[in-house]
Amino acid sequence: KWTIPYLLLAPGMAWLVVFFVVPLWYLAKMSLSGGLFPLFSFNWAWGNFSDAISSYQTQFIRSGEYAGIATVIALVVSYPLAYWIAFRGGRWKNLFLLLVIAPFFVTYLIRTLAWETILSDNGVIVRVLQDVGILGSDGRLLATSAAVIAGITYNFLPFMVLPLYVSLEQIDARLIEAAEDLYSSPARAFARVTLPLSLPGVFAGVLLT
Repeated sequence: KWTIPYLLLAPGMAWLVVFFVVPLWYLAKMSLSGGLFPLFSFNWAWGNFSDAISSYQTQFIRSGEYAGIATVIALVVSYPLAYWIAFRGGRWKNLFLLLVIAPFFVTYLIRTLAWETILSDNGVIVRVLQDVGILGSDGRLLATSAAVIAGITYNFLPFMVLPLYVSLEQIDARLIEAAEDLYSSPARAFARVTLPLSLPGVFAGVLLT
């Protein structure tokens, strides 16, 4: 009987080994190989990492900046949304969650191409921004930092919403009622009860995004 749990874990472990451990090992081996394609040879070329950092330092820093900005925007947008679904969604919670994860039914590539169409120079958004004076007559959104951050935020928004929803939905509403019964304002009850109890969801969402 002691083997049953291991047998149940075996398919999942095999999946992780084949599709995670093996590719990760192959990637690590290639990163430590020297020479030029197709003459790569594994020779513990640790200098590849320092060369990559020195050669692409600007790109690494910019990637970190974009990721940080997108994460903050996703958190600011997702927390009120997850809060509303958890405490005000009622019987429509499942429908709202379905709408949140609906983009996952479309591949990442198609979603990105859709954003390129939406933000194209001849698109509706650019024309509206030009009409109201936010963009100049020759202004554009595509291939700008704002477009990249918007695309990242959009694609990773569900990864922020879902962990937040799980944390908020598990909060016992009686704790909030008790805080209000003890003459706490709604804002103070949120700061002292709801927010601390939802921090696991915040941390999970930030890590995922």
